[in-house]
Amino acid sequence: MQFRKLEPKEIECRVQLVKDNGLVLLLYKDARCDMNILDETVGADNWQRRHELVNGNLFCNVGIRFERKDGLGEWVWKQDVGSESNTAKEKGQASDSFKRACFNWGIGRELYTAPFIWISAVDCNIKEYKGKKICNDKFAVEKITYDGSVIDGLSIINQTIGKRVFLQKPKGDK
Repeated sequence: MQFRKLEPKEIECRVQLVKDNGLVLLLYKDARCDMNILDETVGADNWQRRHELVNGNLFCNVGIRFERKDGLGEWVWKQDVGSESNTAKEKGQASDSFKRACFNWGIGRELYTAPFIWISAVDCNIKEYKGKKICNDKFAVEKITYDGSVIDGLSIINQTIGKRVFLQKPKGDK
């Protein structure tokens, strides 16, 4: 089973670390993206998810139904554990475990090949809040290209200031 690569509008940017001279961005996908790709690829009736507690940790099992030669469906399952979010403990854990189980199926796995994304302080609004450096700017993937299953080109815009702030051209592009 092959899932398509993520499109720019499906990829979110999150600030991981803020320093005086800039910040680090991470790329991620949300659970709605996974649901849409599962619906699109296997059909809404041919996948399901289940959550279970194992030693106090919330796991998500994502099952996909495969047709057999005899016409019966066979369910294949992949699972992973989630971690709590900063805002909603149980919901965050459920969502994270689902996204991780979908990574196990291959949805969005190319995000693991993302380059190191450093945004200079001149391209963002870094402030201090309660003794910590923060940045509330909104970043978005403008364009992404792949060489097989590896990200080989990426541009990111800072929507807050309306400027492209990161560009990695595909190999061979001038």
